Amino acid sequence: MNEPDIQDFELPATGGTPFRLSGQRGKNVVVYFYPKDNTSGCTLEGQEFRDLYPEFTRANTIVVGVSRDGLKSHEGFKAEHGFPFQLLADTDEKVCELFGVMKLKNMYGKQVRGVERSTFVFDVNGKLVKSWRGLKAPGHAAEVLGFVQGL
Repeated sequence: MNEPDIQDFELPATGGTPFRLSGQRGKNVVVYFYPKDNTSGCTLEGQEFRDLYPEFTRANTIVVGVSRDGLKSHEGFKAEHGFPFQLLADTDEKVCELFGVMKLKNMYGKQVRGVERSTFVFDVNGKLVKSWRGLKAPGHAAEVLGFVQGL
């Protein structure tokens, strides 16, 4: 599958300062999309990124998580689990659509539209260099870390 050519985006972020991809030049950026705050898989994924965050920092990399939840939900989720990175609120799904992560999923026998767990890595020049789609949360953050350490 051809990956989208993503030059830039901006979203409201925890901490009150909007996040703009182009404002991160000079650092690698991990953008991970997850379905929903305070669910088991999403919590595990966030905790793994949290636990490895010092190593991401040493690899000149920042991490941001994106879901359709609002900032109030994100602030609580971040505080409860001590996430050292920003969570971005894509309540209108514009950035989810830009990255092509909105998918039909089966939930309890019903088709529902939701965010496909996906991760994208941008290099220091803002170029998309790696993506993972439809992934499972356990161990994923370590895989991403291994990739950015090789950049």
